[in-house]
Amino acid sequence: MPMSAAEIEALIVAGIPDAHVEMTDLAGDGDHWAARVTAESFRGQPRLKQQRAVYAALGDRMGGVLHALQLTTAVPVQE
Repeated sequence: MPMSAAEIEALIVAGIPDAHVEMTDLAGDGDHWAARVTAESFRGQPRLKQQRAVYAALGDRMGGVLHALQLTTAVPVQE
């Protein structure tokens, strides 16, 4: 059974407490997701380290229960 957007978001926020997560269902099937994860804690980190933090938060679900995830990471825009 595919993971819901709420489940994915909860796992990411549990691993990265300051994360703001925007989920998009890419295929309308609840199995192919895009996530945009914005977190102040990403500031100064290379994109690869940011993405590794997200994958670490998802744990062993990536590639298993969570079939496909298009991931974008960012830091909040400072005003």
